[in-house]
Amino acid sequence: MSEMDLTAILDETALEEALSRPYPEDVATAKRLNAPVMVLGAGGKMGPSLVERIVRAMAEAAVSQPVYAVSRFSNDAEQQRLEALGAVVQVADLMEESDLAALPDCPNVIYMAGTKFGATGNEDLTWAMNAYLPGRVAARFRKSRIVALSTGNVYPFVSPESGGCIETDPVGPVGEYAQSCLGRERVLQYFSRTQQIPMSIIRLNYAVELRYGVLCDLARRISEGAPIHRGMGWVNCIWQGDANSVIFRSLEHTTTPADILNLTGPEILSVPDLAERLGAMLGRSPRFEGEQGQDALLNNATRCHARFGPPRIPLDNVMEGVAAWIQRGGALLGKPTKFEVRNGKF
Repeated sequence: MSEMDLTAILDETALEEALSRPYPEDVATAKRLNAPVMVLGAGGKMGPSLVERIVRAMAEAAVSQPVYAVSRFSNDAEQQRLEALGAVVQVADLMEESDLAALPDCPNVIYMAGTKFGATGNEDLTWAMNAYLPGRVAARFRKSRIVALSTGNVYPFVSPESGGCIETDPVGPVGEYAQSCLGRERVLQYFSRTQQIPMSIIRLNYAVELRYGVLCDLARRISEGAPIHRGMGWVNCIWQGDANSVIFRSLEHTTTPADILNLTGPEILSVPDLAERLGAMLGRSPRFEGEQGQDALLNNATRCHARFGPPRIPLDNVMEGVAAWIQRGGALLGKPTKFEVRNGKF
């Protein structure tokens, strides 16, 4: 499969097509599964393109199985787009017992529901969504296999020289958001062990695309002349299409007890270096503030790459695509990642 030229993407329609274009491995997974798939939390940042990828993979595999997209869908246009693509849209608030109970049984469940931004000041909702709801979902779908999204925020800060945290390292979440995400994992692990539910828990950081993500945040600040803080001096990231491919294919790698897998790109990236490179592409010099931090939230995805292969879209391609998108004034999702936050308050 030839590498996508992200600089050639001129609008959101083309971007959504690129994000959801299935890889041959996705088509092979769809063919082997030959069964319905349900995405819970399908209306978030990653959900729509994941649903579309699965629908397209099913079609290319000549598999006639429903792909359920479940969300509250505050965005009617997103709901209508997924329906037009062939997904079976289910409008549901998973916190409502009747809505959860009314969902159809499904052998393959991808669980993406959760909350992060706005967690500070809404700690009770954060814990309810991130640690209480997963138990209810696991009980509802105890006869399914479940791939559940988590975050690298459950790890402690480490030095870049460490190579990043691996799956067997001790956790050390900073702040209530990260703590609640560890709560999600522990609850799911309990149900996987006691109910023999095959699961894979994916610790992701950070998925990026042209409208959203660490690279978009940096490029936007450079373009606007806003300063870039060096406190969180290193990051990991991965093209969202690559991340969604791994999430879908992980349905074939669920285990009891639950498997835990880090998901990100292979590089530990210096934030000042990223800013300088993006600045050169944008024709503007970045401004910096603050001292360079000695550690950061860093994820080592060596095990993931051994299982699924390295990401298909290289970092340089993504950076060039982001810079071109920002220069053209492309639409943004308006959701800063707050990757530079060190106190865990989102």
